[in-house]
Amino acid sequence: MSSLRIFLFAVALLGLALGGVAPWLGFAERQELIWGLAAAVVLVSLLGEIFSSLSRGELGLDIVAGLSISAALLFGESLAAGVVALMYAGGQLLEDYAANRARADMRALLARVPKTALRYTDGHLEEVAIDEIQAGDKLLVRQGDIVPVDGEVEQGRALLDMAALTGESVPVRRLEKEEVQSGARSLDTAFDMLAVRPASESTYAGIVRLVQAAQAAKAPMVRLADRYAIVFLAVTVALAGGTWFATGDHLRMLAVLVSATPCPLILAVPVAIISGMGKAARRGLLMKGGPVLETMARATSLVIDKTGTLTKGRAELAGILPHGDWTAEEMLRLAASLEQASAHVTAASIVEAARERGITLSFPQDVRETAGEGLIGHVDGRKVAVGGHDFVARQLRSHPERPQHAPGTSLAALAVSGRFAGHLLLADAVREETPAALQSLREAGIGRIVLASGDAQAVVERVGETLGLDVLRGDLTPQQKVAVVLAERKAGVTLMVGDGVNDAPALAAADVGISMGATGSAAAAESADAVLLVDDLMRLAEGLSAARRARAIALQSVGVGLGLSFAAMLGAAFGYIGVVQGALLQEAIDVAVILNALRALR
Repeated sequence: MSSLRIFLFAVALLGLALGGVAPWLGFAERQELIWGLAAAVVLVSLLGEIFSSLSRGELGLDIVAGLSISAALLFGESLAAGVVALMYAGGQLLEDYAANRARADMRALLARVPKTALRYTDGHLEEVAIDEIQAGDKLLVRQGDIVPVDGEVEQGRALLDMAALTGESVPVRRLEKEEVQSGARSLDTAFDMLAVRPASESTYAGIVRLVQAAQAAKAPMVRLADRYAIVFLAVTVALAGGTWFATGDHLRMLAVLVSATPCPLILAVPVAIISGMGKAARRGLLMKGGPVLETMARATSLVIDKTGTLTKGRAELAGILPHGDWTAEEMLRLAASLEQASAHVTAASIVEAARERGITLSFPQDVRETAGEGLIGHVDGRKVAVGGHDFVARQLRSHPERPQHAPGTSLAALAVSGRFAGHLLLADAVREETPAALQSLREAGIGRIVLASGDAQAVVERVGETLGLDVLRGDLTPQQKVAVVLAERKAGVTLMVGDGVNDAPALAAADVGISMGATGSAAAAESADAVLLVDDLMRLAEGLSAARRARAIALQSVGVGLGLSFAAMLGAAFGYIGVVQGALLQEAIDVAVILNALRALR
């Protein structure tokens, strides 16, 4: 909290208290002076803020508080001036508290930005500025350190706290050659890592840029509130002046002024919006600013890519088709043993499938790889060939029949000691959470979901029909994806979710573009309005629900708060509410509205 605001609150509180006990201390004649001086100190600071706002071309609602205190002092109502000053200073502290609570998640992300890193140079460690790190540098990450750049574990093992990035409370373990993301905190022993990109291009740097943009952006609803604030000020002054003109009672006029509560407009809206953004950030959905949250809250349509979004983005073992007397387990053991020598993504999937089944693999020897076709080598003294159907067929005297398989799947053939063993069926599987996530998105208000993909139409239909999507579009170029998005925008606010470079134009064309940031491309993340930091569409549904709730709470706070404010002013105008009562009522409304806005954090 601001030290100046704490000081002003202390002065106002102490002045009011000293004035109250002055008669008991024998200083009854100084009572009005004490109350007036305390109110004047607050007024001087308040006038400074008002003039500062006017110099920037902003008409702040602090003018109402300034008029209230000035009028009370002018008419000799020093007690009323002191109460208004205390309520104003207390409201400022409450504003600080609410804003700090709402921005806590954003500040926590910025506070984690590392400034230096330990780099191996000529056989020794040196501490260097993070901006000096380049791809290929070898770094040491100690226990408790923040991973400075994106990279992979070079030596040792890593236990990482990813909570600040993804909201996951359970630490994740990374072994050698596995990827580590910048911004994660090391929880275990030190490990060596190899930087794969410089700090400026790493995951966390992109997150920081998003947070800074979010803090600078002003939501449309907040800008609208600023315009309404001018109207509110004019109505307040007119009602107060009209009351004085009609009744000739300056106390009634003063009661109207102190009953005016600008808080619902100047504070409740931004607090609710920022709270909603903070809640979404905790769940792994980071938005570039308040305008993104407001637009997302009104979304009715979703255009979504397939590969890496609905599906895992890499081929996985979907089935084994043995030939003759071969067993599926023995086929997988031999194929995976040989594939250990390949860095191909398909090879990694086969090896992973064998290990998940608890199969013990043998060490391959004399391995020769033909890029893009397959491998030949020896496993347990037997010659093994694995790869594309045609590649394996060339190693045999016979030509095995190619089996029929579903669109979107591929085959890897296997031959052992000159005998054909069968096929391994590979497919880009739908993510486990996808069906439930799509249902949650519909429950959150998305009425229409369009699958737009560059994959073949048959593949798109196979995936889309199982998920119950509304429109299935395949064989799309990046330009055609943009056309799909623009067509959907004509019917309502449209979200676009994607992860590849080819999705970047469509993300930019959508009302809100959302990039799958954990595996997505840098181009997609830069084009997007929001980034999903964890590859889980359920987090998008949770973020969308948080956005809708935050916007609803903001509107509710404005409606109820302004209604209570006008009711209080009318009560004061007709003499039912006095000056001190009006000040206390004003503060009660402020507290109620701010606490209501903070509900968006829960």
